[in-house]
Amino acid sequence: MKVLIADDHPVVRHGLKQILAAESNMTVVGEATNGIEALELARKLDWDVAILDYSMPGRNGLDVLNEMKREFPQRPVLILSMHPEELHARRVLKAGAAGYMNKDSAGEELAAAIRKVVNGGKYVSAKLAEKLAVELAPDSQKPPHETLSDREYRVMWLLASGKPINRIAKEMFLSPSTISTYRIRILRKLGLATNAELVHYTIKHQLIE
Repeated sequence: MKVLIADDHPVVRHGLKQILAAESNMTVVGEATNGIEALELARKLDWDVAILDYSMPGRNGLDVLNEMKREFPQRPVLILSMHPEELHARRVLKAGAAGYMNKDSAGEELAAAIRKVVNGGKYVSAKLAEKLAVELAPDSQKPPHETLSDREYRVMWLLASGKPINRIAKEMFLSPSTISTYRIRILRKLGLATNAELVHYTIKHQLIE
């Protein structure tokens, strides 16, 4: 199995390579340090599965995932993140990822997850699978944040994490005025008025740690 890795932390990439080196049928064919590099390598290399970091600067894992699924709809993409799966897994899976894994679990579960998604399956932990089953029940109601676009969701999460608008703009390669517009739109969709209310909302819905 040919594996493409994208993560902006060299230590993480090295760790992933060490995990996969122990598997006789898995080979890392490319390493990217950001989303743009990941897409460039995906178009040039022959790969079976991509492992993307959720929180890369610029085009983050979700942006890259959307692009990869458009260009390579049959190839599985596994999202790896330092954040608990309750925060982002639902949105990632909805966007077409074959699975979502916390980096703390990679040492024990990465190889098995790769095998599963390459063979057409989906990877989620047993805990997340149970939560998703409950949410899919006919009488379950979707919370307002599920109406946000992927970019709006990322801005919401960064704002709620305490990052100022200028820093978010720099991280997302957008202008501060664009981020401010997103903020207004997010607050309106969630029925909120201030950043403090936004923080309270995200804590209530367990969207930030």
